[in-house]
Parts: sequence; C-alpha cells; structure tokens
Amino acid sequence: MDRFIKLGSDISLLWENYGSAYLGGMWSTLLLALVATVIGCMIGLLCGILNTIPYNEYTPRPKRFLLKLIRIIIRVYVEVFRGTPMVLQAVFIYYGLPYFSGNTMQFDNLWTAAILIVSINTGAYMAESVRGGIISIDPGQTEGAKAIGMTHFQTMTSVILPQALRNIMPQIGNNFIINVKDTSVMFIIGFTEFFAFHRYITGVNNMYFPSAAIEMAGYLCMTLIASFILRFIEKRMDGDDSYELVQGDQLVMSAGTYTHPDRGTPFDEYSKREGRLEKVKEGKRHKADMGGDRL
Repeated sequence: MDRFIKLGSDISLLWENYGSAYLGGMWSTLLLALVATVIGCMIGLLCGILNTIPYNEYTPRPKRFLLKLIRIIIRVYVEVFRGTPMVLQAVFIYYGLPYFSGNTMQFDNLWTAAILIVSINTGAYMAESVRGGIISIDPGQTEGAKAIGMTHFQTMTSVILPQALRNIMPQIGNNFIINVKDTSVMFIIGFTEFFAFHRYITGVNNMYFPSAAIEMAGYLCMTLIASFILRFIEKRMDGDDSYELVQGDQLVMSAGTYTHPDRGTPFDEYSKREGRLEKVKEGKRHKADMGGDRL
C-alpha cells in the first residue's frame, strides 16, 4: 500500500512540474495521428480505386499494360510498408534521403517528415482495406450502373464508394487509434510528441515508472475518446432507424406498396371496411345458396 501512495505522490509531483509538457505532447500526438490518418486514407483510397479498375482481353494493349504496371507498383508499395517497422521507415526516409542525395534532399521541418512517414505507412494499410471494401459490394450494382450508361468513375463515386466507405469505417478508426500509439516511434527523428516528452522528463529526474504511468493513462484516454467519437460517426452514417418518412410518402401509399397495420390507407382501392362488407355479402349469398340446395 505504501508503494501505491508513493507512486501517487510521484505522479502528482511530475504533473505539477511537467503537466504542460505532457499536455503539449498529447496535442502533438493527436494532431499528427489525425492529419496522417486523413492523408493516409486518401492514399489508400487512390490505390484501392486504381487497383480495382477492370480490364480483360478486349482492353487495348497499352491500357492493359499500364493497369498491370500500376497494380505491380501498388503491390510492391503495400508489401514493403506493411512488412517493415515504422521506426525503420522513419530512419530510411529521414536519414536515407540526405545520405543518398549528398545532403541535397533533406527535411527542414520535423512536422513535414513525421506526417509524410506516418501517412505513407497508413496508406499501405488503407490500400488493402479500400480494395476489400470495394470488392465486398455486390457485383450486380456495378453491372446495373454500367447498364444505364455510367462510366467506371461515375460508378465508383456514386454507387460503390459510398457503400465501401461505410464498410471500412471501422478500419479507418482502427488505423487512427494505431497511429495515436505508433507515433511514439517518431522520437527516432527528433520529433517531440507525447512519448518523446516522457523520455526527456525521465532523463532529467530519473522517475521512469511514475512518468510511464502518466503516459499509459494519457494514451488510454486518447484512444478511448477516439473510439467513442468514431462509434458515434458510424451510427450517424447508418442513418435513422425510423420509417415514418416512408409511411408518410403519398406516392408509396397510393402505389399500394404500403398499408398501415391498423388503419389501412385512404388511397387503398380495397379498404378494410369494404373488405368486411364484402365478407358479409359473401356470407349472405352462401346461406341463400345453401337454402336453395335444400329446396
């Protein structure tokens, strides 16, 4: 119990002295993760669309060659950036460009380098997520769009992508949460995000575990809030569960495709009251017929 009291005291002391630094690191982490996720989704969206452009033996040879080349390039990009750690990607991009260019190509801004590294990494994952979302849509919708004369671009933007984006929304949120945590490797290029402040603070006062406890709580808060916001967005994308608009649509009701379970509809040609009267008439005719048979 004494150790927990000591831990609480050390955490309070660290927060009192470095609270603004921790909050600044959290803000940098959230901003970097958000911007990189948005850019990465754009990269993945572009790669997913290019990777699903159809072609067959009747496609002109130059176009077919170009599409195959694009798919090969995208495949190599995805496999390389999905198959290597982000920390090594940061080293190769930030330190490798000056090394191979003789210092003629180098980053003057750490924000630019960090956003580029995380965005490219996110785009590799999102490329496969977008491809999976596109091919998950019923092919009949693509065939129907082509049947009414829509081009591939129109089909993708108006029919397929709106549905695919809803399907991959959980994966987009998952990538954002992963980026919130994985931006911690950006300390390798000197970018001062949440984890970099932890390294600096522990180097000054050597209170490693209390500072790590603050880091753990901070990352957990950021990811929980992000999860809550993303679930709210998913529910908004699902739309309203109420069907009152359908019930009030006069065109639907007059077309005879909707009937209220209790009241029917004034547009029905065969209402419930008329049905009851018709049944009474049928009963009388049946009795009259039965009487005639006895005679």
